[in-house]
Amino acid sequence: MSALDSVEVQCPYCWEVLDISIDPSVPDQEYVEDCQVCCQPIVVHVVLDEDLVPTVNVWAEND
Repeated sequence: MSALDSVEVQCPYCWEVLDISIDPSVPDQEYVEDCQVCCQPIVVHVVLDEDLVPTVNVWAEND
């Protein structure tokens, strides 16, 4: 298992596909990360199942 896992998400502002890193040691996490393209704040919510497979949801910070 790597220190960080990589997942692809779509920015809710500019619709670009982004590659973000998540920490698989935290099973339920929520944080804000700026889009790498348009610099808008994106809320990232990650839930890991028992096999450490992530479910990632993102939305605009002002939603």
